[in-house]
Amino acid sequence: MTYDLLIKGGTVIDPSQGLDSQCDVGILANKIAAVSTGIPESRAKRLVDASGLIVVPGLLDLHVHSFWGVSHYGVDPDMYHLRNGVTTALDAGSSGADTFGAFRKYVLERCSTRLFALLNISSMGMISPDIGELEDLRWADVEAAIRVGQENRKWILGIKVRLSNNITGKHDVESLKKAIDAAEGIKRFVMIHIGRSETPLEKLIELLRPGDVVTHAFTGHPHGILDDAGEVMPSIMEAQDRGVIFDVGHGQGSFSFDVAEKASSQGFCPDNISSDLHAYNIHGPVFDQISVLSKFMWMGMSISDVIRLSTSATARILGVDGRIGTLCVGSEADVTLLRLDEGRFTFTDAFGRSVTSDKKLNHVKTIKDGLIYQSN
Repeated sequence: MTYDLLIKGGTVIDPSQGLDSQCDVGILANKIAAVSTGIPESRAKRLVDASGLIVVPGLLDLHVHSFWGVSHYGVDPDMYHLRNGVTTALDAGSSGADTFGAFRKYVLERCSTRLFALLNISSMGMISPDIGELEDLRWADVEAAIRVGQENRKWILGIKVRLSNNITGKHDVESLKKAIDAAEGIKRFVMIHIGRSETPLEKLIELLRPGDVVTHAFTGHPHGILDDAGEVMPSIMEAQDRGVIFDVGHGQGSFSFDVAEKASSQGFCPDNISSDLHAYNIHGPVFDQISVLSKFMWMGMSISDVIRLSTSATARILGVDGRIGTLCVGSEADVTLLRLDEGRFTFTDAFGRSVTSDKKLNHVKTIKDGLIYQSN
């Protein structure tokens, strides 16, 4: 067999297959065609030398904001995701039922990044930095969300609701119930944004179903996962046990090293690592998804663990496992090449705490659908 592209000599880490060894990856017709040792260079039309590099499935990011030009949070998905090793991303509620048509036409259908969306239960989406999209509950139009969700099942994978009091006011419970009603109507999951809610988290989380997602899981703001004594609340552990998913969602103001360390020391770890990359954090403290993964390596996670929580685990949440987030034969030919650098690297959380690490993952190359991505 002759491959369109051969990635040769790298250390392949693919948690979906329990693989962590030096292998070559052959790509044919936009699919992974072989993962094996010793594939001859003569069998490749094009060669990528991955010697000294780490080869992983194209990274997935469960929480981004890419409705650029409309939502004040939006960034160009190809410039900030694909160029930095993320081949698949989920926009977390930038658009609502009234604005999704433009998001689809001008962003989703045009970008090279494989971009999906969560529909905001607020029909306006996330437009203004000064007005919360659910301050007036009339924006939470369940029927419109169901209609748009059903009409756009290829793109819309669930419903997003932000529950901070500057967004929902005092009606966070009603907002969440409407989001769940809409999710039930399209048979998809809900993602809730937590921190500074009017209602304590343990009350909100009672409403969630298995497969629903709590993002900003390690927020340092009030009504997070810890009680006043710094202990993970039993209701949080119970929710994770029954299948509620806890996602990092770093963001500009939602990830605390202190909270994450306390939770980890008590055996509570995230089910997914995401960046919440948007216009206000691309120059720090987030920068990109790979930097967030490196922060969790500083906290003691292995490379394999952080890659799993940004590939196969994420694909399972999105319902696309087996197709992306893996290098198994027949899957989409999305591959990210990384380099593990050693030195002194400063990582800062969303609350101003900085730590120093002796290692950091860095992006080298992105391959999407079997093609080497070339940024403009």
